[in-house]
Amino acid sequence: MKLDYAFRDATLAGLALTHRSAGRPNNERLEFLGDALLGVIVAEMLYEAHPRASEGELSRLRAQLVNGLALAVVARELELGDGLKLGPGELKSGGYRRDSILADAFEALVAAVYLDGGFDACRTTVRGLFAQRVADLPKSSKDAKTRLQEWLQARGLPLPVYELTGSQGEDHAKLFEVSCSIAEPTPLRAEARGPSRRAAEQDAAEVVLGQLTDPLPPA
Repeated sequence: MKLDYAFRDATLAGLALTHRSAGRPNNERLEFLGDALLGVIVAEMLYEAHPRASEGELSRLRAQLVNGLALAVVARELELGDGLKLGPGELKSGGYRRDSILADAFEALVAAVYLDGGFDACRTTVRGLFAQRVADLPKSSKDAKTRLQEWLQARGLPLPVYELTGSQGEDHAKLFEVSCSIAEPTPLRAEARGPSRRAAEQDAAEVVLGQLTDPLPPA
């Protein structure tokens, strides 16, 4: 593991890398805590880096940085897969390469740093990992759906498909669950939740944009 943090309690690091398939105790509770910590720290970084961005824009930028595929990339950079503890079934099926397992382990590791060294140590660690990622975010005035549509149109590819997959909560505080899918150049699908269907679509489109490798159209 290449994390720039020295654990005082090595058992916390081991627990963070223990998948539920390996039995109990495992990293599920740490994953829950790490997800919240990542959201707060990355939000702070975006708030500082984009002083003129609206709440919606900041939310979309955060969704681009803190999603399963993006966190799996960070986990691979840290070589977390080499230290994962998996059950026989997951081990046999190559679970140490699976995006969801790697992303969950990274979130759990963030929580382990917090429990081991406190919030300042966790904040320093996360900011070190995400500083360049925040700096590399495209500075575009166009919303995510527009940028994704233009990216596809510029290449003569089919437009994205948005689908309402569910909703929850009372009418005055409902959350909408939406998926965004593209068929080409590589099939991709992302899900997001928001206080309106449009907001959720924007967040889902932002996640898909973050998975594309070719340059995006100019703002």
